[in-house]
Amino acid sequence: MEKGPLQFFEKLINTPSPSGFELEAQRVWADYVKPHCDAFRSDSYGNAFARIGDEAAGPHVVLTGHIDELGFMVSHIGDEGFLFVRGIGGIDRALFRGQRVHVHGADGLIQGVTGSLAIHLQEPDDRKKVPELHEMYVDIGAKSKKDAAKLVRVGDAITYADGFERLQNNRVAARGCDNRIGVWSAGEALRRLASNRPAVCVTAISTVQEENGLYGATMAGYSAKPDVALIVDVTHATDIPNCSKPKHGDVRLGDGPVISFGSSNHPVVVQRLLDVAAKEGIPVQREANPRHTGTDADAFFLQRGGVPTASLGLPNRYMHSPVEVIDLADLEAMAQLLTAFCRSVTPGESFYAKL
Repeated sequence: MEKGPLQFFEKLINTPSPSGFELEAQRVWADYVKPHCDAFRSDSYGNAFARIGDEAAGPHVVLTGHIDELGFMVSHIGDEGFLFVRGIGGIDRALFRGQRVHVHGADGLIQGVTGSLAIHLQEPDDRKKVPELHEMYVDIGAKSKKDAAKLVRVGDAITYADGFERLQNNRVAARGCDNRIGVWSAGEALRRLASNRPAVCVTAISTVQEENGLYGATMAGYSAKPDVALIVDVTHATDIPNCSKPKHGDVRLGDGPVISFGSSNHPVVVQRLLDVAAKEGIPVQREANPRHTGTDADAFFLQRGGVPTASLGLPNRYMHSPVEVIDLADLEAMAQLLTAFCRSVTPGESFYAKL
């Protein structure tokens, strides 16, 4: 991967953006795409849109990912200065204890840790269950509620402190790969298209609040008026010892983007992706989603009487943890696939199913 796009990805990863608190990360994305687009705008909740080409030159292709990540929110400050929290998105509370965290206060970043009762002090029953989230807490070193309240307010966001880390074999570990990879892919594809423009209009969109319920995509899918939409998110890499392939499928790091079949995935769009991948020599994998994808595709395809949509997944180990692992070769292949798809679309082309 080129140095500039890799630095962009690392900066996205290291900029916290829990659902409802995405603006700083959206500014990072905006700074990257603005030099390469004809028009940039944002909406009332912070969805960001970067367009190249004439909106009247149909079909209008949309590339999108969501920029929000999981996190926590301060819900109560105890008398002794400990912070109690609620989860933002589908957090795994089993991972909460014994972690370093960042509290995003009004005056800046506050370092903290999540409390964990020492193994020596635990009763046998304590070791058999995971405490409820409201039974756990964050320690910022405060001596009292008054001391903590000088820095922290109810409603402040909290994220795990884990950032971008290079592993062996071109792999990366970080919190928030879900779904910085999606907004990176959409923005990077737009950058590549700008130097060799497609024949149709393309809009890259960075949506908000997917982890809370596909909220940003529901707004953006309606207002963008796409004729075809490619939704990029992560999917479960099952190439680990404790994951059942008969139950969850066989998806591997380094074997390319994953094309989803079923439900919101439009058969004509899916076939075009397969054809483009074969023509360009881009490795792809397949995934069955007979009911729903669990991604922004489920919101996009329902808009305005139905938008031809496909969900693309990047293999991701340990999803919804602070140590998600991806392969940069898959990320590069995703950008190539989006770019090639857009260049394959011709003016006046329809992706409607023919009866």
